[in-house]
Order: sequence, then structure tokens, then C-alpha cells
Amino acid sequence: MSYKENYPSKLLEEAVDAISSLPGVGRRSALRLALHLLKQPAENVHHFTSAIDNLRDEVKYCRQCRMISDDDICSICSDKSRDANTICVVETVRDVMSIENTGQYRGVYHVLGGIISPINGVGPSDLTIRELTCRVAALSTEADVEVILALSGDVEGETTSFYIYRQLAQYNVRVSTLARGLGFGDDLEYADELTLGRSIINRQIFKP
Repeated sequence: MSYKENYPSKLLEEAVDAISSLPGVGRRSALRLALHLLKQPAENVHHFTSAIDNLRDEVKYCRQCRMISDDDICSICSDKSRDANTICVVETVRDVMSIENTGQYRGVYHVLGGIISPINGVGPSDLTIRELTCRVAALSTEADVEVILALSGDVEGETTSFYIYRQLAQYNVRVSTLARGLGFGDDLEYADELTLGRSIINRQIFKP
């Protein structure tokens, strides 16, 4: 049965509608949050809404790797101490954050923005695979270039890895994949840092 509530204020109802549009937030929880915000000092609420506005309007995506950034080039890509010849390919920005939390990786990244999923209408052209290929092509004349495919271990993730592998086959690069350790989940986001860190260190040559 769907939850219904009679609202004493149209403004309150609109706030509940907005908050409940967030993933995992039902209308009961949205109502509690809206009433909580009403109890806060105005400056706190204005700071909260301003932060959300700035996130949506001001955040950028790195021109090189598509990571979220405050600048055109993210702090990872602009860090001269990172190994620009090692590119870790991930599905989402959250995966970058998970790998960075391990402290075991000093290369750079490439965020695909998803994985190939025909059932969901997502094809190669919907991802940043072409941009990745261009990056690799520019590096392929150098020695010791490696692309790490750090995608999920399900069918869609494996399909995406194989597609990328085929696209990179013409270049002089080493393609590897994460070692699958005990307790390592299909999604990087839910993997514990120790296991994920070991999976990066013990990565293996990709075998289609």
C-alpha cells in the first residue's frame, strides 16, 4: 500500500516530493527530513541548499579521465608524481574513490561512465571508450604502457572488458585485470580496502 499524507502546506509537500526523489528515500523519511530542516537555523539550511546548487552547477568532469573535479584537469591527472603510463579503467567515479582509499595505486584513471548493457540500452558509444582509445593511442609509442581493466566480474562487466581489449589490441600496450581475491565483491564500491588493494598489486594479464 502506498503511503499517503495530508500536508498542511503546499510548500512542505513540494519539499517532500523533492527529497523523496533521491534514491532510497521514501516519503515518510522525506517528511522527517523536511520537518528537521524547518527546525534548523535559516543560515544552516541556506548553506545546505547552496552546497547542492554548487555541486550541480559548478562541478566539472576532468578532460582527461572524466573524474569529478573542481578544475578542467583533476588533481590525480595533474599530479606529476603519478604514473601517467598506467591507466586504471573503472565504471564510475565511486570506483576511483574506492581504489584511492587503498593507497596501493599510483597510476591514473579512466572513468567509463557505465558498462555495456544492451538490456538497458547502453552501448559502447554511450561510454567514454573512444576517449580511452585516443588516450592509449597517444601513449602507445612509449614503453611500459599498461591498461588495467577494473570492472565488475558479472557478464556485463566481462563483456565491456573484452570489448575494450579488442579496441586496444592494435596498440603496443599491456592489458591487465584485477586479481579476484577471497571476499572481493563484483562491485569495487563494496569491496573491502585490503582485498581491493591486494587485487591491484596482484593484477594479472587480461585473458579473453
